[in-house]
Amino acid sequence: MALYPEAMDARINIDDGGRGGLPVVFVHSLAGNASQWSMQLDHLRKERRAAAFDLRGHGLSDLPSDGDYWVETLAEDIGIVARSLDLERFVLVGHSLGGSASIAYAGENPHRVKGLLLVDPSGDGRMLPNEIIEPFLAALQSDDYLRTIRDYWQTLLVGSSQVVAERVMNDLYATPKDVVAGAFRDSLLFDPVSMLQRYSGPKLSVISHLNDAPYSLHNLVSDLPFIKISGTGHWLQMDQPDEFNWILDQFLHSVEGGGKWPEDGGR
Repeated sequence: MALYPEAMDARINIDDGGRGGLPVVFVHSLAGNASQWSMQLDHLRKERRAAAFDLRGHGLSDLPSDGDYWVETLAEDIGIVARSLDLERFVLVGHSLGGSASIAYAGENPHRVKGLLLVDPSGDGRMLPNEIIEPFLAALQSDDYLRTIRDYWQTLLVGSSQVVAERVMNDLYATPKDVVAGAFRDSLLFDPVSMLQRYSGPKLSVISHLNDAPYSLHNLVSDLPFIKISGTGHWLQMDQPDEFNWILDQFLHSVEGGGKWPEDGGR
């Protein structure tokens, strides 16, 4: 379904289905789309409602006329989707940049987010050294964009299968350069720690081998439980869907039972 929501002159594409249970909303990564959650949607819709959507400028959603890709603005897209689907309370699952947007939304709307599951979330980009970030951002704005972003994405795909890698790269190439460069730049200015500390509900971070740096969220936020999945790249929900779906189920059961991870269902 495509929506023309309030305060926005572009369509947001939403994949909504299933009935019953506590609803789950999935938010994809930079240069991704709702289809990257297909195995989670199929899994959950057997017994509950689950929705995924394309962030502005991604997938089948329209480009915003103002070129605004601030994390806080992407979080507003989550709110638009929730209101459009009449979701009062739901579990929010966000991957990478989608994790940042989910954190921003949960920090501003803790009463609506029943649980927050982060999937290899972006860390605090403000901690990255300027001598590395500035040349990279400049390359994203140059004629060298394609090589720069391809090489970077391939580092994130170490551990992924060829099938997943090809799918992820195709999604990257289908995303406009200005969207990737703009969202990358804006996301580096976001403060995830302060916003995450504003959300006191159940939360869990599921990470890959790539996500264990000083600026990783589980190293910055003491009350953020985390689980590491091995044998994956950055798109772990696609690389290891059975293991990820098991963790997702345990988290949802814990949230619905009023407990906290990992005391109620960790392994």
